[in-house]
Amino acid sequence: MELNLKKPIIFFDLETTGINIAKDRIVEISILKVFPNGNKESKTWLVNPEMKIPKEASDIHGITNERVVTEPTFKELASQVSDLIKGCDLAGFNSNRFDIPLLAEEMLRAEIDFDMKNRVAVDVQVIFHKKEQRTLSAAYKFYCDKNLDNAHSAEADTNATYEILKAQLDTYEDLENDIKFLNEYSTHSKRADFAGFIMFDEDEDEIFTFGKYKGKKVLEVLEKDKGYFSWIQNADFPLYTKKVLTAIKLRSFNNKLG
Repeated sequence: MELNLKKPIIFFDLETTGINIAKDRIVEISILKVFPNGNKESKTWLVNPEMKIPKEASDIHGITNERVVTEPTFKELASQVSDLIKGCDLAGFNSNRFDIPLLAEEMLRAEIDFDMKNRVAVDVQVIFHKKEQRTLSAAYKFYCDKNLDNAHSAEADTNATYEILKAQLDTYEDLENDIKFLNEYSTHSKRADFAGFIMFDEDEDEIFTFGKYKGKKVLEVLEKDKGYFSWIQNADFPLYTKKVLTAIKLRSFNNKLG
């Protein structure tokens, strides 16, 4: 089943130096852009992460320091990536928890703004786990009856994810061929930031999900503990989390002025 799209959607996958969203860097990014008329555009870049790639990471994706030493940095590629994904929805495999948060960090480091306003995200892994509880290679075999050669190659994983989503729509009658529906279905909970340090409660108010103020409303914490905002801004939190917290604080300040 082909996707029913109202605007282009970007399937993408990242290979990285590790899994720490705040510290690790992209070493490969592959993008598959699917248009409403079914046309496709793809691009894959190796990226110099400007840091050493740990052996345990290279053992997984096969990308070594020697392979990327002469490749462009993400900052050099960021404007191209931004132009390619502009005005598009996003999709990936485990993308809500990892790829989108890390991409946002890289964009912000490159001084290019990034947010999810006017776009939605579909996490194919969440759909798969809700339906079958398995991994990407198993999903590819299960839905497409194909072996995933070159697993952990960003390009192979990206194309496999696109094929899996189409096969999932063929397999499950209750899945609507609508990107907004798939976004809601593939989202575990509503996050204010990508990394999940700040989420929304049942009243649609932002709450902290960690530390001594876990479960507490952000605005109440910032009002009560004046130093907590500065502590987060100076600690090892993702840049996007800091951006969201700043926006909440500014919103509160503007409301008081109003």
